[in-house]
Amino acid sequence: MIDYVATFVSFFAVIDPIGTVPVFVAITSNQDETSRAQTARKGTLVAAGVLLFFVIAGQPLLDAMSIPLPAFQIAGGIVLFLFALSMIFGDGKPEEEIRSIDQRDEKAVYPLAVPSLASPGAMLTAVLLSDNDHFTIMEQCQTAGVMCGVLLLAYGLMRLATPITRLIGHSGASVVSRVMGLLLSAVAATNALEGLKAFANLE
Repeated sequence: MIDYVATFVSFFAVIDPIGTVPVFVAITSNQDETSRAQTARKGTLVAAGVLLFFVIAGQPLLDAMSIPLPAFQIAGGIVLFLFALSMIFGDGKPEEEIRSIDQRDEKAVYPLAVPSLASPGAMLTAVLLSDNDHFTIMEQCQTAGVMCGVLLLAYGLMRLATPITRLIGHSGASVVSRVMGLLLSAVAATNALEGLKAFANLE
């Protein structure tokens, strides 16, 4: 059985449901309530599809490319750590992604689903937490369930976006994003250290 708390914290940090709220508000500012609901639903479903693909196909892709898991853990840990640093010291998720908004009709896909919900960090986390060599099919299903639970939480927050933004403001969302970045940096360091330990045992 997986560690539900650790898995939830990992996905909460990389998906960052709270940091997604200002992005959602910005891209739906000119939409009515029905359209806002459709945008939130489509963005969540697309993000779930992308992340479930990495849960299911992540390990086979590594095997096909002859990449051992320890190497991916180390590389993934480094990338996640850099991603976490950008969350801590950069503009923060809301400001960075709000700037990427344009007049496209598919705002639910970009930037809401990708890269706001299904971020690069979330994709890497999905692969690392569903490795076939370390987790059973049942444990991978549990991980996918936790991941979908975080996405459902994000959907719920988007549906409550107006009062939440009024409550915490863009500055509050930015602070939360930085706290999540700090937690993610610890997760990234753990992944890299575990990869180094596993690589040492292979030698």
